[in-house]
Amino acid sequence: MAKEDSMEIALKALQKIERHERECSLRWKEATSELRGIRKDTIRNSKRWERLAWLVVGTLLTAVFAAWIKGGI
Repeated sequence: MAKEDSMEIALKALQKIERHERECSLRWKEATSELRGIRKDTIRNSKRWERLAWLVVGTLLTAVFAAWIKGGI
């Protein structure tokens, strides 16, 4: 009788472990897909900032060059 009880307890524990592993697997898939999305957003945003930086640098260089040509510097 004690052997059956311990066997049943072990089987229930294994079922709980299996359920837990499935849940963790689903959470891990969700987390990795979310991280991929964040990575894509970060890359897209960094490209925007790089374009903005080039625009600012180009504008400043143009203004300095125009002022130099005009004789203001």
